[in-house]
Amino acid sequence: MEKNFIDKLAYILIKDNKILVTLSKGKDTWYIPGGKRESGETDHQALIREVNEELTVNVIEDSIIKYGVFEAQAHGKPDGTIVRMTCYEADFTGDLTPAAEIAEIDFFTYSQIDMVSPVDVLIFEDLKNKGLIK
Repeated sequence: MEKNFIDKLAYILIKDNKILVTLSKGKDTWYIPGGKRESGETDHQALIREVNEELTVNVIEDSIIKYGVFEAQAHGKPDGTIVRMTCYEADFTGDLTPAAEIAEIDFFTYSQIDMVSPVDVLIFEDLKNKGLIK
């Protein structure tokens, strides 16, 4: 079966051993913040734009560090549709506030893994294995 890839970027923000997640309006699955790049955007440009659009904060470009790349079946998409999530950590300025399509933001522990998308499950497992979330 041929695979179709969805190229996405994710913003990993850990606070008190919990990870920042977002819930989009009208959805029942939580996601690590981020999204798809627009034509011609670099990873950094797309990450900065997406985080600003979703959380109203400004990522500090010089602080961006690649965390890793994860692939899994895309949530709610046909079989063989794979999301490739390139994850970054970074500092930001401003106050985290849900914006645009985001209804809520929260910080999850590993125990809430059943509430996130399949690719985010992989990220949660990695963070837990590294002792970054509890």
